[in-house]
Amino acid sequence: MKKRGESGKRESAGGAKIARGSDPGSHTILQPEEWARAVGYANGVAAQGRSVFVAGQIGWNPRTCEFESDSFVEQARQALQNVVSVVRTGGGEPGDVVCMTWFVTDKAAYVTSRREIGVAYREVFGRYFPAMSVVFVSALLEDRAQVEIEAIAVIGEHEGNAQRSLFAE
Repeated sequence: MKKRGESGKRESAGGAKIARGSDPGSHTILQPEEWARAVGYANGVAAQGRSVFVAGQIGWNPRTCEFESDSFVEQARQALQNVVSVVRTGGGEPGDVVCMTWFVTDKAAYVTSRREIGVAYREVFGRYFPAMSVVFVSALLEDRAQVEIEAIAVIGEHEGNAQRSLFAE
């Protein structure tokens, strides 16, 4: 059940602040009030609209099914671009993505490259941060693949990028 807080923002029954865009089909970032702010992702997203489910995308050129780099960051950038291509094919934009799961084969490469991954992420997605998880796996189907990203987008009745980010500068 939703209620109005003193700030005028809607609150959930548990007291979480809910930031909402003005578009009725927009996404809502869910941030429990007592939690520290998430950095580079959202703890939760509520959305209404048409769902687009993006299968795991790896960091290869989707036209040739060939890897153009063995760099972890470059493969992550390409996988993100591949996710956006599928979302756009479904009529959406990067800001329509509400959830991502990253499957990564090398934890050390991920951890040491976080800053560069963040730069690549913002180049592709801007300052939209969906709910995200990172799962470390022993291998992916394609031997050279170092990262695979699956995503869910929810496309409302809007002109794209409806997600209101609490993290915009």
